[in-house]
Amino acid sequence: QVQLVESGGGLVQAGGSLRLSCAASGRTFSTYAMGWFRQAPGKEREFVAGISRIGTRTYYVDSVKGRFTISRDNAKNTVYLQMNSLKPEDTAVYSCAADSNAYYRGSQGPNEYDYWGQGTQVTVSS
Repeated sequence: QVQLVESGGGLVQAGGSLRLSCAASGRTFSTYAMGWFRQAPGKEREFVAGISRIGTRTYYVDSVKGRFTISRDNAKNTVYLQMNSLKPEDTAVYSCAADSNAYYRGSQGPNEYDYWGQGTQVTVSS
């Protein structure tokens, strides 16, 4: 069992930055690949970024490439999402998720993840 808790969301102006954190419970954090998803009102949940178990491989949706960076610190059981050059269309609830698949390749389907956090709101004003 893994419990995930996100933090770092908030209100920011367009062009600004935020860093989201996702803290995981338990001793097995390094056995999970991690992903960040977002869901805007009236839209489906969307894959944003993913990172392999030891952080050697990262994956991004095209719309955030060059602006967002996913990273992890396995000693702190935490995964991060650094978001720069934010746009109003980035407004959503952002959630982290854990994937136990040993062959993780940036799974974009929410059903492929085993555990989810409760989400944190990110609002970008124009």
